[in-house]
Amino acid sequence: MPSTQLTFADRAAHRAWLASQSALPAGFRVGTAKFDFTPAEAPKPARMTLTLIALDRPTPDFAAVFTKNAFPGAPVIVGRSRLQGPSLAAIIINNKISNVCAPGGVEASERVCAETGRLLGVPGADVLPSSTGVIGWGLPVAPMLASLPAAVAALAGGSIMPAAEGIVTTDLYPKVRRVQVGAGSIVGIAKGAGMIEPNMATMLVYLLTDLAVPRGELRRMLLSAVKPSFNAISVDSDTSTSDTVALVSSSRVPCPDPALFGKALLGVCRDLAEDVVRNGEGVRHVIRVVVSGAGDFASARALGKAIVNAPLFKCAVAGNDPNVGRLVQAIGKHVGAHAAGTDVSRLRVAMGCIEIFSGGAFRLDPAKEAALVAHLRSAELYASAPPKEGVFSAPVDFPAHERCVEIEVDLGGKGAPATVFGADLTHEYVSENADYRS
Repeated sequence: MPSTQLTFADRAAHRAWLASQSALPAGFRVGTAKFDFTPAEAPKPARMTLTLIALDRPTPDFAAVFTKNAFPGAPVIVGRSRLQGPSLAAIIINNKISNVCAPGGVEASERVCAETGRLLGVPGADVLPSSTGVIGWGLPVAPMLASLPAAVAALAGGSIMPAAEGIVTTDLYPKVRRVQVGAGSIVGIAKGAGMIEPNMATMLVYLLTDLAVPRGELRRMLLSAVKPSFNAISVDSDTSTSDTVALVSSSRVPCPDPALFGKALLGVCRDLAEDVVRNGEGVRHVIRVVVSGAGDFASARALGKAIVNAPLFKCAVAGNDPNVGRLVQAIGKHVGAHAAGTDVSRLRVAMGCIEIFSGGAFRLDPAKEAALVAHLRSAELYASAPPKEGVFSAPVDFPAHERCVEIEVDLGGKGAPATVFGADLTHEYVSENADYRS
C-alpha cells in the first residue's frame, strides 16, 4: 500500500508538496544545463537537458540494477562495468536521446563521462552515465561537451528538484519521494511515463542517501526493494532498453539500523513506482491489483501483470465501463496458459471491494453495476475531452489524487500475495505515441 493518500487542488499545491520533499541528503549537489541541437537522424530542432548529480567526495558505496532487454543502451553497458569499479563520484544524465544501438554509442557515453570527470577533478570511470529518449539515435556529443561546464557551474546543494525536473521527457510532472531515517534521509527521483514494464528497474530512478550503508548491503537491499516495487508495475507492457535504478550513499551519517534503512528504501521505491504509473503517458486511471492464493509471489505478480496488460480490460477502464467479463477473461487466459492445474472453482474476484465473481459464476446486478461505475469514475485523474486539432492530450500537469481502481483476485490457494500497479489504455496514450517523434 502507498504511504500517502494525497490530493492536490492545482499545480501550485503539488509543486509546493514536491518542494517539501526535495531536501538533498548531505554530501550531494545537483546542477543542470540546457542546449539546442538538431538530431543527425531527423533534422528537427530539439532541446536537451544535462542533469548532473555529484558527490562532495567519491564513495565506494553505490548500487544499480539495469534493464534485461537484449538491446541495452550504451549507458547501461557502461553502467554495468562501473559496478566493478572502486568508487562513484557523479551521475550524468541526458534526455531526448537514449543512445541505444547507435554507432559508437559506448564511446560517446565514455567521452561524456571523461569530460564530466575532468571538470569535477575525478576519473571518468567514477562517473555513471544515463540517457533517455528516442531509441536508435546517436548522442550530440560536441554540444553536450560544450554544455557540461554550465552544468558543473550550476551544482548546488539544498534541493533535488532541478534534477527531478531535468530528467523528464514526456512526464507531465517531476516525481520526488523522501523519508527520514534517524539523522539521515533517503531521497529518490524518477523519470518514466511510457515504455514501462520494468524487468529489473524502471526507466531512470536515482536514490540518494547520506546514511552509511556498505556497498554489499546497499546492493542486496536494492535488489530486494526493486522486486515488489519497480518490477511490479506496467503502463504498456514494453520493457525499455534504458531502465536504470541507481542507489548512492555519501556515507556522511551513521546508519542507526540497517533493517530500518531497508524498510525505508522499500517504501521510497514503492511510492516512486506508483508515481511512475500515475504519471504514465495518457494515464487516466491507475489500476491496483492484489493477487493472493496463487502459490507464490512470482505467480501472483505474473497474474497481476496479465490483468493490467490486458488491452480490452484497459480500454474498458478508460471508458469507466465495468465490463468485468474482460477482467475474468484475462484471469482465465493467464491461468489456462501458465497454471492449468489451478482449481478455478475457488476463484473470487472483487472490484472496488464489490464481489463480482465467486463459485465459478458472476455475481452481478443493476445496483452493483452502478456502484462499479461510480468506483471507476472516482479513480479517474481527469476526463478525456475531444481534441481541438485531432490530438488528445492531458489537460492537467499534476496528480489530482492518489486513488486507484481497486481489484482483488483470490485463487483460494497458498503463497505470498503480490500487488501490481497498471494503467488504462486511452486516446491520450495513442496520441502521445503516434506522434512521439513527429
